[in-house]
Amino acid sequence: MKASGVMSEQIEIEFKTLLSETNYNHLIAHYQITTSDIKTQVNHYFDTPDQQLRNKRYGLRVRTTALYDELTLKTPVDNGLLETTDRLTKEETAEILRTGRILQTGAVAKRLLTASIDPTAIVPLTSLTTKRAEFPIKEGLLAIDHSWYGDKEDFELELEVTDPISGKDAFLALLTAFEIPYMPAKNKIERAMSEK
Repeated sequence: MKASGVMSEQIEIEFKTLLSETNYNHLIAHYQITTSDIKTQVNHYFDTPDQQLRNKRYGLRVRTTALYDELTLKTPVDNGLLETTDRLTKEETAEILRTGRILQTGAVAKRLLTASIDPTAIVPLTSLTTKRAEFPIKEGLLAIDHSWYGDKEDFELELEVTDPISGKDAFLALLTAFEIPYMPAKNKIERAMSEK
């Protein structure tokens, strides 16, 4: 299958913490989030059978939403992650999820090949569903998540920023302002895989 959508690359710098359900509800109330502000997304994660991506600290997912679908490869870079994304049509997404085979062309496949990973060796692993409220605040892009995977659910706060130093300060100030204890959050793919 060939890529037909738009490609993008961007550096993602984000800080995150797990939340208690109480802190989650407090943030939802504080920011006056309504059910129409919360969007559902499903992440379908992939790797090779011998975990070549995990061993390189890469993450590969197909994200489905009501408005768009995308194939994203996250690779570590200084101070963040490089996100390489191919937009998918709903038909491409359906084919990937039906066959378990990702696009063989496009920016993601090219980056995998550059890392000596054969895109045809990629297989599906697991999925995670998130209900997300996401909106800009002065410090950056804030996401308040409620996720389900396996028999577990969790709550998470993410702040995506453009500068790692001032962004970390802003994130810590946000936690202090809301009296939220910092609880390290593994990446969603790691959390989902722990329940597979």
